Amino acid sequence: MSVSRRDFLKLSGGGLLLGSLGIDLSPLKSYAQTLRIKNAKETYTVCPFCSVGCGIIVHSRDGKVINTEGDPDHPINEGTLCSKGAALYQVVNNPLRITKPLYRAPGAKEWKEVDWDWALDQIARRIKDTRDRTFKITSKSKVKEKQPDGTEIEVEKEFVVNRTDGIAHVGSAALDNEECYILQKWLRSLGLVYIEHQARI
Repeated sequence: MSVSRRDFLKLSGGGLLLGSLGIDLSPLKSYAQTLRIKNAKETYTVCPFCSVGCGIIVHSRDGKVINTEGDPDHPINEGTLCSKGAALYQVVNNPLRITKPLYRAPGAKEWKEVDWDWALDQIARRIKDTRDRTFKITSKSKVKEKQPDGTEIEVEKEFVVNRTDGIAHVGSAALDNEECYILQKWLRSLGLVYIEHQARI
């Protein structure tokens, strides 16, 4: 059985052990009382920036994020974070962060804030309109066909394709496997064939 340093301190009562060795723990106790995460709610989550899935501990107080740090018990990152993950705190607590959808009408120079319901209705309407306008049930294509005498000639045939060429989709590395699975099913059901991923661009 392997015991990590953390497990050893948990099992041995860490502080009790160090105190019994004659080490004065009062400076550590006073420092611990001044930590800004004292009495904060701890929430475990996954970094949203890429598909690696690093674990993050979020400390919040009164519904506001006050600290983020790598989760040392997470099997992927073991407490470490890249520069983007380490800056996650700044993403949440940023006065310039956009929290409502913005819309710029055709020909307009300015963006304006709109309601989520209106924005989602507009997106759904435009997807449906574009799909209805550009949907192809069949498509003609030239293929080589073997003749009874053994020669091949090029003929034009009609194939059932059930697709739309008017919509494309670019995926994100922040999506997990389950989200990608559902997204693929939805995009294919619409008839999309131009499905890409940001990592290839």
